[in-house]
Amino acid sequence: MNNALSGLYAITSQALCETPQRLQAGVAAAIAGGARVIQYRDKQNDAPTRLDYAKRLRRLCRDAGALFIVNDDMQMAAIVDADGLHLGKTDGAIAAARALLGDSVLIGVSCSGDLQRALAARQQGADYVAFGRFYDSNTKPDAPLAGLDALREARAQLRLPICAIGGITPDNAAPLLAAGADMIAAVDGVFGAADIEAAARRYASLFP
Repeated sequence: MNNALSGLYAITSQALCETPQRLQAGVAAAIAGGARVIQYRDKQNDAPTRLDYAKRLRRLCRDAGALFIVNDDMQMAAIVDADGLHLGKTDGAIAAARALLGDSVLIGVSCSGDLQRALAARQQGADYVAFGRFYDSNTKPDAPLAGLDALREARAQLRLPICAIGGITPDNAAPLLAAGADMIAAVDGVFGAADIEAAARRYASLFP
């Protein structure tokens, strides 16, 4: 199992992506608070802006020792030499991403609460899987709920890192960690906080 894929997995919010200064400052604060993985997720800016931001964050994460994951865009991940790519249900095939990015780049896959999708992702070469949402989520309020049973089954059957996502706070994360989650993903829980570094530290304190 990839030991680097553990701890707080911080995903950039839409508000954070409004300016490069805000984005860089926020991500730097999250890493200072203990985020081990940063995912750049940006659904609002145009392609040249997203590429510029991704290059900035790649440098920042490399200098700070955090993993840098690009959401959805395998071409961008290749251009900026990202550590990884995260794929949703409609974001392309693992095989295509692997062919473009090579064996050393981490590929993660969103599985909602679907164990069979997670098992298929493992067979296709995914490096980690994500389950959720587990609680009410501001980022994806209409996403289907995932259950603890699916998480437990995934832990029993997969030798891959598992990320839990969806409305998770430091106060409600314990059942997910007990059920087998290696990473806790947060968007607003980190980047919506007045003090991003302190918020990240609270999540990071849940892990060894």
